[in-house]
Amino acid sequence: MELLVESFENKGKYSSVLYLIGNYSDINTLELHAATKTLANKKLSRCKDADFINIETQDEIVFFVPTEKILDHETREDLRKTMHAVYSECVRSQIDTLLFINNQSSRDNAYASIESFYLSSYRFVEYKTQKQEQYLRQLACVNIEQKDVTEIQKVCEGNFIARNFVNEPVITLSSTVFADRITSIFSKTTAQVQVYDKAWIEEQKMGGLLAVNRGSIDEPRFVHITWNPRRSSDKPIVLVGKGIVFDTGGLNLKPGQFMEHMKADMGGAATVVGVMKAIVDLNIPINIQALIPITDNRLSGNAYAPGDVITMRNGTTVEVLNTDAEGRMILADALDYATELNPELTIDVATLTGAANMTVGEHAGVYMGTAHTKHMQKMEKASLSVWEPLVKMPLWNMYDKQIESHIADIKNVGGPLAGAITAGKFLQKFIQYPWIHLDISGSAFFKQAYAYKGKGGTGFGVRCIYHFLKQLS
Repeated sequence: MELLVESFENKGKYSSVLYLIGNYSDINTLELHAATKTLANKKLSRCKDADFINIETQDEIVFFVPTEKILDHETREDLRKTMHAVYSECVRSQIDTLLFINNQSSRDNAYASIESFYLSSYRFVEYKTQKQEQYLRQLACVNIEQKDVTEIQKVCEGNFIARNFVNEPVITLSSTVFADRITSIFSKTTAQVQVYDKAWIEEQKMGGLLAVNRGSIDEPRFVHITWNPRRSSDKPIVLVGKGIVFDTGGLNLKPGQFMEHMKADMGGAATVVGVMKAIVDLNIPINIQALIPITDNRLSGNAYAPGDVITMRNGTTVEVLNTDAEGRMILADALDYATELNPELTIDVATLTGAANMTVGEHAGVYMGTAHTKHMQKMEKASLSVWEPLVKMPLWNMYDKQIESHIADIKNVGGPLAGAITAGKFLQKFIQYPWIHLDISGSAFFKQAYAYKGKGGTGFGVRCIYHFLKQLS
């Protein structure tokens, strides 16, 4: 869908219009056809509490969306859901172009509304033999700044990149193909992408990544993306994304119902790629690098097994008690590698634990870390502003006991309690810098459709992390 900025003086060119208003009484102050105003008031007499109303006459289709009840970030999410309902009505009515007029509503409300419209337009139809025609090809915006429209489009496109990757089946997205596609995404930009092969990974002694990869016939990859448009000497921000393109659980084989959607286990890596593409496309002046370890986690005669002791890149020995706790194994090596980059801050993103999903549900993620309080607070504030809510978990020392091993330095699981936290404690053993860990296990993929986030890959984290990084720049 194309987004553009339009002048109110050109309103007459459009037969389909949406007004973002304070309350329904504002309708009487708008420049409308008499028939439209009359029908609107009649409809309001029957449904004055509706989230939106739409009027259709011989001359035009007009939508009215009130925003006076939008009081905070959570109720602004209700506005996004309303705008998705309006989008669906536009599709049902086969509207090709819609004029969006921000009439006395806040910039935040208008931004969220347009964002919801754009996100609602996402479709993954790569494998449909009959592709449904896409309606609503253009949204023309009045009383919206061009920079906001551009930002919305580029950030949403980054979200779509993440969703596409998550929705892609592993049969067409092996570890090597994933790395190649990341390279292709940035091929026409000035960002630098380096893809490292198994031989390099062996030279780096990334024992965690190599162990998880042992059950696969596809070689692992390690992708390093660099963006520093001003050639700044500032310490970089480093993003790390978990790139498990499919997770069977390894020898600790997942039950069938828990394996159905494990193509989504690279959701963290997908989010990191989407964020980087938005940052690059919008030319955000920040020194940032992304690290993405990639493999699948399968079972074969040589797969790593419970009881194995793995030596990680930093020399730490890990007793493997569950091969389905593989994400932390590959992330640990990447987080240790990040030390060489001397980062100001490192953020890792991963579909890491079912415990995170059980704790906060599918519409939120958990976060924890060692970063300065100001960075932790800014991350949480950014997450709420786009309603990709993050809930802070503690990293108290008492949780260290749960990952103590009697034969190695640590073990890769901490038992049935506090699973999201003990996974974070495991990763903490490999960091030597300010760090934030995001566990998006339940929010990266939806089994049931939800408003503008749809069904399948959600791209959770792209908008949140982008707006956090924009503050830092």
